[in-house]
Amino acid sequence: MPIYAYKCSSCQYEKDVLQKMSDPVLEVCPECNQPTFTKQVTAAGFQLKGTGWYVTDFRNQGGSKPADSGSASTPAASSAPAPSTSS
Repeated sequence: MPIYAYKCSSCQYEKDVLQKMSDPVLEVCPECNQPTFTKQVTAAGFQLKGTGWYVTDFRNQGGSKPADSGSASTPAASSAPAPSTSS
């Protein structure tokens, strides 16, 4: 269940309320009993923990790939067969 922040525009009373998404919006301030209690817009309160997809899947994405240690150091000329010398 999400936590919603409410604030009264009459007495400035603030309260965080744990509600279901299907619950009706609170309108009456519990402090001054005025119908000026409104839901506030707040940032989401969650935190990503652990290794996560962003570390394991996209760590080297976008950069150059590391060179393979065996194939990058071998010159192309040495892998071709030597020309035969027939007389």
